[in-house]
Amino acid sequence: MIAGSRGGINRGKIIEIIKNNPMNANKLGIQLEVDYRTIRHHLDVLEKNGLITSMGERYGKMYFISVELEENYDDFVEIWERIRKIPINDNVK
Repeated sequence: MIAGSRGGINRGKIIEIIKNNPMNANKLGIQLEVDYRTIRHHLDVLEKNGLITSMGERYGKMYFISVELEENYDDFVEIWERIRKIPINDNVK
């Protein structure tokens, strides 16, 4: 999901951002300088796998980390810190 996947870096950044500041897909795209459709894809993957939840509808839908991720956030941080030390080219497989 995060480690070893092509979009893992963006998904990790999304989790990091919405942990403290839930927001919608448009604002995430602007903040990460990533295309809206790409952000939506990553949000769908994260939500499907239970790492984030959403509230609202359509354009105004807000994203939050899930209760499960909140309970295990220290594990995420440990993995995320290791991944961020790996050069970008080694992350893309």
